[in-house]
Amino acid sequence: MDVPFDLTSYVRVLKMATTPTTEEFVQVSKIAGAGILLVGLLGAFIHGLMIVLTGGGF
Repeated sequence: MDVPFDLTSYVRVLKMATTPTTEEFVQVSKIAGAGILLVGLLGAFIHGLMIVLTGGGF
């Protein structure tokens, strides 16, 4: 592991990084929220399906 090389790579990446604009942040937040909602709905659907198929509860 070449520590000086790794550190220069990290510093180069940090220098290139910028703070997102408000529009970019809102767009990423909406996409992430939609993904979380979709995964939650899928889980709820699978849970409901398993209750119906097995006749059980939680």
